[in-house]
Amino acid sequence: MNITYLGHACFLLETSGAKILFDPFISPNSIVQELRKDSSDNELVLKLDADKIECDYLLISHGHEDHVADAESILKRTGAKVVSNYEIVSWFEVKGVSNVHPMNLGGSCEFDFGKIKYVNAVHSSVMPDGAYGGNPGGFIIEADGKTIYYAGDTALTFDMKLIGEEFKIDLAILPIGDNFTMGANDASKAATFVGCNNIIGMHYDTFGYIKVDHKLVHETFLKNGQSIDLMSIGETKEI
Repeated sequence: MNITYLGHACFLLETSGAKILFDPFISPNSIVQELRKDSSDNELVLKLDADKIECDYLLISHGHEDHVADAESILKRTGAKVVSNYEIVSWFEVKGVSNVHPMNLGGSCEFDFGKIKYVNAVHSSVMPDGAYGGNPGGFIIEADGKTIYYAGDTALTFDMKLIGEEFKIDLAILPIGDNFTMGANDASKAATFVGCNNIIGMHYDTFGYIKVDHKLVHETFLKNGQSIDLMSIGETKEI
């Protein structure tokens, strides 16, 4: 199982049975576009092209533009199944997307690659056009004998302790940018709550409000016996 970081809160998880894309914000992401423009690595440039990304499932945690910007075009081009809350899925149906699977908080479902549970996130949610975006959430993915927690945009919450009680989390993908979500201190507590010392950071550096000191972030997790990976955009790692 591999995971590729595509900037901000967007990841591509490749299991033996499916390619799963999370919260695509690629084309409007100025950091990604500068990287594409300046890179001489054709493979990287292609990897960061929203018009070339292939996926079987597209998971959306909530409706903010920096999580759905490329979703409609990717869904229509690839025919991937969109999985999100009922309101977001319905919004895409109105736009002509037919391969959908609505969920709501606390629910789980078996798919051909494994299992997804939609879990609580403390945030807000509205679609780019102002439509109601339902309740924000995160995802627990079980596939290939691994369990991944994608938190979405969230504050620290005691609900995360329930995740640690129910699952053995192999990898937690947590927001660390502060201001709009958890910062590093709360994210480290979240890692303790879910019982996982293997963390990938997300939702940082993209905008001025969420710039972080990478050294301080690493030190924050290290002092609690945890490891956090601040992946380079376009980097792929094995889980």
